[in-house]
Amino acid sequence: MTSQPVVSPFAKSSFSGGGSANECVEVAHTADGGRAVRDSKNLAGGLQFYGPGHWAAFIDGVKAGTFGG
Repeated sequence: MTSQPVVSPFAKSSFSGGGSANECVEVAHTADGGRAVRDSKNLAGGLQFYGPGHWAAFIDGVKAGTFGG
């Protein structure tokens, strides 16, 4: 997906723990209803963009146990 305007603040994943030693994924809403994802420990690494359909499929997969540990 091409970049979209980010329309909300980035929020830390609920699976990211506190402290600087933990990995931290942050997600924000985009103008088209999708999401922008970034690694808060590597902001220079840029953003990944997911359209609404792809984000919904990812969330459905997580809920079904298809993704994750």
